[in-house]
Amino acid sequence: MKVKVNKYSYICTLKLSYMFSTIANKIFQDVITKYHILNTVDQPFENAYSKSHNLLEHLLYRKCWIDTVQWHYEDIIRDPNIDPLSALTLKRQIDASNQDRTDMVEYIDSYFLENNKGVLAKAKATINTESPAWGVDRLSILALKVYHMNEEATRENASEAHRNTCQVKLNILLEQRLDLSTAIDQLLSDIEKGEKYMKVYKQMKMYNDDELNPVLRGEK
Repeated sequence: MKVKVNKYSYICTLKLSYMFSTIANKIFQDVITKYHILNTVDQPFENAYSKSHNLLEHLLYRKCWIDTVQWHYEDIIRDPNIDPLSALTLKRQIDASNQDRTDMVEYIDSYFLENNKGVLAKAKATINTESPAWGVDRLSILALKVYHMNEEATRENASEAHRNTCQVKLNILLEQRLDLSTAIDQLLSDIEKGEKYMKVYKQMKMYNDDELNPVLRGEK
């Protein structure tokens, strides 16, 4: 998938680092809220953003939807009474979802690369330990943790001790989200200013590849 920066994207009308995490977090919250209206992994998906007019928002929305469905796949497969054949089918779905998740990270990084292709890195520019989109990946997962921990912290049929414990955990997650959001915005700003540069390595997923996984190519 070749990603082109779209001039109509709201995020792209500004520097990407400006308010990026605020907009991304809002999209993630919208996705999670939308999912929980029906609250089933089998529900149809409809992106709230146009690929042709709001590409980055489109990618962020899709990314969080994949994460949200997979979150609930992981809940279901941990049911101790799950039918073995159903568990096997679900394991295949989780594998496919993981591949989709990785692909979406690469699409988002491609967007960032395209957006900054005209930036000349400074002589002393450094590389980050992870690309911006892998930070976005963690931010999306963190949004899910915040949502579900808040559910537990406010669950009426839970004990007061349970709610209090979950509230402490929720406060930590909220602080973590603030710190991660700040770090992502700072990284994007540094890339835009040439103080850091991006170098993205395509993920070498071996277990889904017919040529790289010896079991899939018929070897024991």
